[in-house]
Amino acid sequence: MKPASPKLALQDIRKSFPTRSGPVRVLDGLTFDILDGDFVSIIGPSGCGKTTIFNVIAGLVSPDDGTLTYEGERVLGLRGRVGYMMQKDLLLPWRTVLDNVVLGLEVRGADPREARDKARQYLDSYGLAGFENAYPRALSGGMRQRAALIRTLIVDPDILLLDEPFSALDYQTRLYLEGVLMDAVARFNKTVVLVTHDIDEAVALSRRVVVLNQRPTTVKRVYDIDIREHSPIGARSDPRFSGYFKSLCGELDIQTGQVTA
Repeated sequence: MKPASPKLALQDIRKSFPTRSGPVRVLDGLTFDILDGDFVSIIGPSGCGKTTIFNVIAGLVSPDDGTLTYEGERVLGLRGRVGYMMQKDLLLPWRTVLDNVVLGLEVRGADPREARDKARQYLDSYGLAGFENAYPRALSGGMRQRAALIRTLIVDPDILLLDEPFSALDYQTRLYLEGVLMDAVARFNKTVVLVTHDIDEAVALSRRVVVLNQRPTTVKRVYDIDIREHSPIGARSDPRFSGYFKSLCGELDIQTGQVTA
């Protein structure tokens, strides 16, 4: 069977940033593919450029060299086509939950009444019904991240870029929100790229894991994760889970005390 063409291909991406002591090479020939409907996690040492990769994909930063190919066409970035969710929820404190969720639709010029009706449906689906008129300060951390996820999903992006979205949460809340995320991915058939420092999370959620090496960064290895159960708890119970976990820890030399992020 002919392999599927990638939805997004990064080929030989290079990026340096100027400093007082001279340019610092961050990405040094980065190459990997994202397939349609993929869930790919990116892990690697602290400071290796994981967020820079997202900024290149989103079109917020231009690479010095290399190509991005989206659905067979060369592009400069995917601005307007990706939903970008970060560790901080970035909810605007002066806007209600409903007003925060519809922000992206407002920017795109959607009909205000239709946008708010759609937002209420999403809030109801993800357990925030009744909090439409609350302000972010009244919400728990998990509720704020749910609102941020809804704001990301509601504009129907082609690809979700998730930059450590649950890392600041306690373990129980993180497990719950991982389940919310996987439900949304299945419901809306989304392609996801997740940056995480949590190998446990990468194995539980992903179809593939891209391991990066130290800066200047290239791809060290790509792991296919053959766990059929993709609920967060079910995946962690799979007998193959511990093998993947140990292999990825070994790739990052965690047993020697190296810190990842």
